[in-house]
Amino acid sequence: MATVVELTHYPVKGCAGVPLDDALMTPAGLAHDRSFLVVDDEGVFRTQRRDPGMALIRPYVSADGERLTLRAEGAGDVVVDVDLTAPRRTVEMFGTPYRGIDQGGAVADWLSTVLGAACRLVRVPPEHDRVTDGQTPGTSGYADSSAVHVVSRASLDLLNARMAERDAPPLPMDRFRPNVVVDGWDEPHVEDLVRRVEVGDTELGYTKLAVRCVVTTVGQREGTKAGPEPLRTLAGYRRATGGGVAFGSKFAVVRPGKLSVGDVLTVTDWGPTEL
Repeated sequence: MATVVELTHYPVKGCAGVPLDDALMTPAGLAHDRSFLVVDDEGVFRTQRRDPGMALIRPYVSADGERLTLRAEGAGDVVVDVDLTAPRRTVEMFGTPYRGIDQGGAVADWLSTVLGAACRLVRVPPEHDRVTDGQTPGTSGYADSSAVHVVSRASLDLLNARMAERDAPPLPMDRFRPNVVVDGWDEPHVEDLVRRVEVGDTELGYTKLAVRCVVTTVGQREGTKAGPEPLRTLAGYRRATGGGVAFGSKFAVVRPGKLSVGDVLTVTDWGPTEL
């Protein structure tokens, strides 16, 4: 029996994740997931690809989404009363323009000091109408693509076994920054084969494999790049047809609702792997 064993949302894209016991799944993913974006002076997004220290910034968003607190060791806290009325500005992710609501000078100064480079913080506007790609249509906030990222423990166990053959130490799940971690699938990478799944009150539809980038080489507890793993090992057995290596799968939200750690996953449709 497959169950949810971890739920995590990432209120600020690129910053630390926040573990949850219960969550509301909105059309754009777990409530508040990737609803804020750190950008440079030109509006281009910052991520751990260039700023691995973002992993050490811990965000906490109130249940109503009206207050955001950021914390970092040695830098104290900054509290943001979330502004949804300020003028919109253009921001950019992967060369695609979006709109964002700037959250003011205090948090911009705090982020600039912590990261050592000019930063602004923007919030996804309520009228955000992004359409994500893949097999199942959907939407998301400032996620790379689809709203929900699912990984099974069996997949990580296989990766760590393969890495052990190279005398490489095992990696924790947080290297992959999933939203939903599943235990109970005996075989690794079952998430590749799921096309529709019900969990809690929600239903998710498969969109695509999660093709991995250099963020997986960043130690999420250290905020530094830690070497070639896991990309080196994944390249030996998880090469994606379109290039890169795949680990985990992305899903769109078909039916919003509540879900919790411990909920059982019921797969209602299966398909072949796209690997």
